[in-house]
Amino acid sequence: MKQAKISNFYHDKPLFGLDIGHGSLKVMQLSDPAEKVIAKHHLPKVVGYGFINFDKSAQQDGVVVKPEIIAQAAQELFKNNLIGDITTRRVAIAIPAYRTFTRSLQLPKLKPNELREAVELEAEQYISLPLEDLYLDYEIVKQTEDSTDLFVIAVPRDIVDSYLNLTQLLGLEAVLIEPTLSSSGRLFTIDERSESASFVIDFGSLSSDISIFDKHVIVTGTVQGGGVNFTQSIKEALGVTEAEAGIIKTRYGLSASKKQAEIKKALEPTLQQIVKEIRRMMRYYEERYGADRPISQIITLGGGANMPGLSEYLTETLRLAVRHSDPWQYIDPKGLPLPSDADKPMYSTVAGLGLANYTEVFSA
Repeated sequence: MKQAKISNFYHDKPLFGLDIGHGSLKVMQLSDPAEKVIAKHHLPKVVGYGFINFDKSAQQDGVVVKPEIIAQAAQELFKNNLIGDITTRRVAIAIPAYRTFTRSLQLPKLKPNELREAVELEAEQYISLPLEDLYLDYEIVKQTEDSTDLFVIAVPRDIVDSYLNLTQLLGLEAVLIEPTLSSSGRLFTIDERSESASFVIDFGSLSSDISIFDKHVIVTGTVQGGGVNFTQSIKEALGVTEAEAGIIKTRYGLSASKKQAEIKKALEPTLQQIVKEIRRMMRYYEERYGADRPISQIITLGGGANMPGLSEYLTETLRLAVRHSDPWQYIDPKGLPLPSDADKPMYSTVAGLGLANYTEVFSA
């Protein structure tokens, strides 16, 4: 395979992020690992980035069933579509959050060898798949003299293995695999207001992934419905083409327009599910953590988050300040041309991946 912009040698640390979305592939490499981003003015620099679309039939239920289709698209991306450069074969990959199982657990304080066994026993209670069909990992969030708070992640083996098969086909070395929520949470740590407990909502194509972030991802939730669903709902409600619905969504959305009432009615079912999930997560958080660390804001990320009127809708409904976060405010393009305003939000996950220390989360 010819990969014109990937060097044959790499150092120990560099990696790049690879985000395989719903019919699209995004890559980004940053020059500074996350642990070096100490001062807010010292932003990680972009070495290279880019995206390309591929036939959606290459994926089925999260599994890469036609890796050759994505591999061909990736080759085209590396050869002709990169802005800047990718200088390493090491890659960090994101699994869509709605394809993973995550859970916060509180267990008695145990020895390390006992903790793993306890996590597996707990996982068997809430995950419908057999443990042998999963990759399971966990992160210790908080420890006291009597208890340990954990964030547990489980991913179906067939999904992970299909991603690993793809990286092998591309001649890449996968060193980190994690849910998209972990990636967006890592990116948010650079935000000057990340010190307070916050909701982070990543509006993807097919799902809206929600996390409560307080130095770590504490609680997660997912609502089936994202940008593609918003477009489809507008199309059906207004009797327009899919292309026209997409334009209406990005130009008017929930903001004031002649069709505002109809658009709001069309989007309300998905929006109400998102609000319901946020309130459920809020109750859980307040019961366990909220007395000392109240949630102060909602941060929205992802392609669907820049829909006009969305922030105002969430603010009015939930009575929390809402900020739409542009991932490019956390990274330095280093003289490279920026993507269009419409394309900027799609890089949230892959920018978070680019910040990863390759030893840190879920390595297959």
